[in-house]
Amino acid sequence: MILFSHLEQPNSSKSSLHVFVLSYLILLILLLFPIPHESCSPSERDSLLQFRSNLTFSFNNSRPSSWFTIDDCCKWEGISCDGNGFVTEISLPTKGLGGSLSSSLAGLSHLTKLNLSYNTLTGNLPTEILLCPSLVVLDVSFNRLSGKLSMSPVGNFSLQVLNLSSNSFTGPFPSLGSLAGFLTAINASNNGFFGLFPSSICDLSPLLKTMDMSHNQFSLDIPPGLGSCLLLTDFQAGNNNLSGPIPGDLFDMTSMNLLSLPFNQLSGNIDGTLITKLTNLSFLELSNNQLSGELPASISQMPSLEQLLLNGNQLRGEIPPEIANCTKLKILNLRFNNLSGELAAVNFSSLSNLNMLDLGNNKFTGDIPASLYSLKFLKALRLAKNSLEGEIAPAMVELQALTYLSLSADGLKNITTALQILKDCKNLTAMILSKNFNKEAIPTNFEWADRYFQNLQVLGLGGCQLTGQVPLWLSKLSNLLALDLSENQLTGPVPTWLGSLPYLFYLDLSGNLLSGEIPPEITGLHALTMDHFESRINQSILQFPIFIKPVNGSGLQYNQLTELPPAIYLQNNTLHGMILPQIGQLKNLHVLDLSHNNFSGNIPVELCNLTNLEKLDLSTNHLNGEIPSTLNNLHFLALFNVANNNLEGPIPSGGQFDLFPPSSYEGNPRLCGAILLKHCSNHSGNENPPTTKHMNKKVLIGMAFAICFGGAFILIMSAFTILYIVKAQQRKYARTNKVKFIATSVSSFPNVPSGDSILVMVQNHGDLAKKNLSMSDILKATSNFDQENIIGSGGFGMVYKATAPDGSKLAIKRLSSEMCLMEREFRAEVEALSRAQHKNLVSLQGYCMHGSSWLLIYSYMENSSLDYWLHEMANSGLILDWPTRLKIACGTSQGICYIHETCQPHIVHRDIKSSNILLDEHFEAHVADFGLSRLILPYNTHVTTELVGTLGYIPPEYGQTWVATLRGDIYSFGVVLLELLTGRRPVELFKPKESAELVAWVKQMRYQGRQDQIFDIQLKGKGFDEQMLKVLEIACMCINENPLKRPTIRDVVAWLENISTDLQTK
Repeated sequence: MILFSHLEQPNSSKSSLHVFVLSYLILLILLLFPIPHESCSPSERDSLLQFRSNLTFSFNNSRPSSWFTIDDCCKWEGISCDGNGFVTEISLPTKGLGGSLSSSLAGLSHLTKLNLSYNTLTGNLPTEILLCPSLVVLDVSFNRLSGKLSMSPVGNFSLQVLNLSSNSFTGPFPSLGSLAGFLTAINASNNGFFGLFPSSICDLSPLLKTMDMSHNQFSLDIPPGLGSCLLLTDFQAGNNNLSGPIPGDLFDMTSMNLLSLPFNQLSGNIDGTLITKLTNLSFLELSNNQLSGELPASISQMPSLEQLLLNGNQLRGEIPPEIANCTKLKILNLRFNNLSGELAAVNFSSLSNLNMLDLGNNKFTGDIPASLYSLKFLKALRLAKNSLEGEIAPAMVELQALTYLSLSADGLKNITTALQILKDCKNLTAMILSKNFNKEAIPTNFEWADRYFQNLQVLGLGGCQLTGQVPLWLSKLSNLLALDLSENQLTGPVPTWLGSLPYLFYLDLSGNLLSGEIPPEITGLHALTMDHFESRINQSILQFPIFIKPVNGSGLQYNQLTELPPAIYLQNNTLHGMILPQIGQLKNLHVLDLSHNNFSGNIPVELCNLTNLEKLDLSTNHLNGEIPSTLNNLHFLALFNVANNNLEGPIPSGGQFDLFPPSSYEGNPRLCGAILLKHCSNHSGNENPPTTKHMNKKVLIGMAFAICFGGAFILIMSAFTILYIVKAQQRKYARTNKVKFIATSVSSFPNVPSGDSILVMVQNHGDLAKKNLSMSDILKATSNFDQENIIGSGGFGMVYKATAPDGSKLAIKRLSSEMCLMEREFRAEVEALSRAQHKNLVSLQGYCMHGSSWLLIYSYMENSSLDYWLHEMANSGLILDWPTRLKIACGTSQGICYIHETCQPHIVHRDIKSSNILLDEHFEAHVADFGLSRLILPYNTHVTTELVGTLGYIPPEYGQTWVATLRGDIYSFGVVLLELLTGRRPVELFKPKESAELVAWVKQMRYQGRQDQIFDIQLKGKGFDEQMLKVLEIACMCINENPLKRPTIRDVVAWLENISTDLQTK
C-alpha cells in the first residue's frame, strides 16, 4: 500500500482491490496458458547432432559457431522451431557445407522446409528424407549429390516443391508415387538422369505448375501423359536426347506460359491446329531440333507470345504474314532454317515491341522491308546470309535504338550511301556488312567521321572486293576493338595510324593487295601490350553471334567480345621487308598470320616473348636462317607453319614442336630434324661442289699431301696447347670454382662472386644442405649428362639421374639451352618456387647456372612416375592395387591443393598429368614440374607465361580463351583419376574414334549405364567397387566441360580423404 500512498486516500482501498484482482488474473493465465518456449526436444537435438557430424565445412568462415556453442538447437543458425520445440525449418544455403546427408533428418517429424542448396554435399540423397510426411519444400540444388533415386512411396505426404537440380544423380527418374500428390514444382535439371522422359509425373501430380527436366540424358520419344498437367505453366526439357514428334497431349496444357525444348532431336511438323490451344504461352523455344515443314500461320492466334525461338531447324516456306498479329512479340529468331520468299510480305511495323530480330542464314529475297524501319525499340537486327538486294534505305536512321546490325552476304550496293545513312544510328556498336558492295570503291573522304560511329566496336567489311586504300577516317573510330577488311582489293601500305587505336585487338587485312613493310607503329597496339586488357573490353554478351574466320578457314562463333582471339591477319598480300622484332612486344597476341607475302630475313628470336600465341603462320615467304629454338617455349602454340621459305638447320624439338606435322616445314630443303626423318650434320652451309674433271691430277695429289701433312702438324701442336690450357683451368677451377650448396633461407642467400659463373641456392633444410657439391661433381654424377642417365623429359628439358659422391641420388633437370628468361628473371622465379615445400611436391633442392647450362636439382624418386606404373608396367605383372592408387590420388590432390591455396603466390600448374606425378619408395605421390610455369598472384588468372599442354589433359576451354585457371588444373587432375580407375592412357592411338579418347569414352559408358565396365580389369572383384564408383563420380565432376561447375581442389581433397578413411576402417 506504500506504493500508492501518494494517491488520494478515498480511492486507496479501491485501487488496492483492483491491483489484487489484476494480479490474480495474470497468475491464473500464466498457470493455465504457459508462455511458449522454443527449447528443442532431446530427440530433435540428437537428429541434428547426427546431421552435423556428417558435415564438413569448405570455407573457413562457414562453420556456424552457434551449432557448437549453444545447447538449444532452436537457436542454431538456420534452424527454426515451433512453440513446442519441434524443428520446422532448416535453411542453410551457400554455407560451404560438405560431407554427406544424414538420414537422421527423417527423425524431425515436424520439418516442413529443408534448404541445403549451393553447398558441396556429396553421396546419396537418403530416401528417408524424401519421405518425411510433413516436408513441404526440399531444395538440395547445386550440390555434388549422386547415385540413383529409386522409390515408389505409398502414404500421405505434403511435399510441394522438389528441387534436385545441378547435382550428379543418374539412372532413370524414379516413380514418385503418392509423394507427388501435392507437388506444385519439380526441378531435376542438370543431372545425369536417362531413359524415357517421366511423363507419368503428370498423372500423379495434378497440381503441378512448373517442371524443369533440362540438361539430362532422357532419350527416345516423349511418352504420353503430359496432358494431365492441366495447371502446368512452365515446362523445360531442353538439352536432352529426345526424339520423335512433339507429343499431341503437350498442347493440352493450356495454362502453359513457358515451353522450352531446345537442343533435342525432335522432328516432324509444328501442328498448326494444336498450337492454337496455347493461348497463354509467352515463351516458345524449339530451337536446334530437326523440325520441318512450314511455320504455321495459326501461330498468330497466340496473343500472349513474346519470344519465339525456332532457329536451327529445317523449316521451309515463307514467314506467314499473320505473324504480324503477335503484337507482344519482343524476340523473333528464325535463323539457320530453309525459309524463303520476300520479307516485304510481312508487316513488321505491327510488331512494335520487337527488340531482337534474327532471320539470318535462310533464303529470303528482295529488298530489306521498309516496315522494319518503324521499330523504335529494335536493338539487334540480323538478316545476314540471305539473297537480299538493293540499297540501305534512308529510313534506317529511324532505328535509333539499334546497337547490332549484320547484313553480310546479302548483295547490297552503294557502300558510300550505306555508311552515310548508318552514321546516324548513333548507338551502333557492331556493324557487319561483309560480302556486299562488290568491287565498289571504299569511301575515303568522310570529314564527319570524328563525330559519328563513336560507339562502334566491331566493323566488318570483309569479302567485298572493295578497291582503294585503307581509309584514314577509320582512325577516328577511337573505340574500335575489331576491324575486318579482309578479302578486298585494297592497295597501298598498312597504315601507321592503326597503331594509335587504343583498344584494337583484332585486325584482319588479309587477302588484299597491300604492299610495303609492316609499320613499326603496329607493334605498339596498346590493347595487345597492356596488362589485363580483356578487363577493358565491354563484357556484355552480343545480341547475336559474330562469325569470324580462323586460320583453318571454318567459321567460329563468338557470342561475347572477350571471346574474340587477339589476332593480326596480314596473309595473302605483297608485303615485304623484315619481320619486325618488336612484334615480340605484343604479349597478348593469340594469332599471327604473315603467310603468302614477300618477307625476308630471319625469324625474329623475340617472337618467343609471345607466350600466349596459339597460331603462327609464316609460310610462303622468303625467310632464311634457322628456326629459333626458343620458339619451343610457346606452349600454347597449336598451329605452326613455316613451309615454302629458305630456312635451314635443325627444327626445334620439345614442347609443342613434337606435335607439328612435316607439312609445316615442307619447301625448305635445308631444314633437318627427326620430324622430317632427316639427320642434322654438325656443319651448316652448302657442301663443296664436286671437283671438275679437268683439274690437274698432280695438283690434286700435291694439294692432298700438303693438306694432310700440314693438318697433322697443326693437330699435334693443338693437342699440346689444349692439354696445357685444360690443366691450368683445372687448377684454377679447383681453387675458385668449388661452390657449396648453401644452407640458408631464400631471402638471404649470399651472392656468388662476380667472377664466378655458378649460382647455387637451396632451402635451409634437407640433406642437400649438408653436401659440398660443385659443377664438376654434377657432371661426374650424370656422366657428363650421358643419355643413359635420362629418366624423364618434357617441354622444358631433360631430367637426368645423378649419383652424388656419397652415393645418394638426385634428379637434375637440364633446362633448354635458350630460354625466354633473363638471368635475373630466372633467379627470381626459382626463389619463389623454392618456397613451395610440401610433402606431396617434388621440392626444389637447388639450382646451378653455368654458362649455357641451367640446372634445377630435385630429390630423386625411387619409383619413377605414375605413368610408368600404369602404362609401362601394365604387362609386367607388377600392378598397383586399389589402396595404393587411392593413396596416390589423395597425395596428388593434397599437393595440388597446396600450390592452389596455400603457397604465395598461388600457382596454376598447367601440366598436371600422370608422368608429372612421381612416386617415392613408399609410393607416396609427389607433384613435379609445378614451378615451370610462371607464378600468378591470387585471383589473377590471365595467362602471361608458358603453358605446357599435353594431349588428353588439356581442358576444353583452353582452346577458346587465353585464360588458364585453377579449375583448368582440376580438369587435368580429373583425367589422372580416370587413368587410375581405368589403367588407360588419356589418348590411345590406333583405336576407334569413339574409344580413343578416355574422357569421351568414360562419359559414353556412364551414359549407357555401364560404369562397371570402366574400371581396370586388375581391380575388379577385389571388394573396392564402392570406393571406385565414388572416385569415378569425383573424376566426372572434375572433367565437367563447364569450368564453373568443377569443384575446387579443397573439395576434391575432402572427398578423397573421406573415401580413404572409409577404406581404412574396413
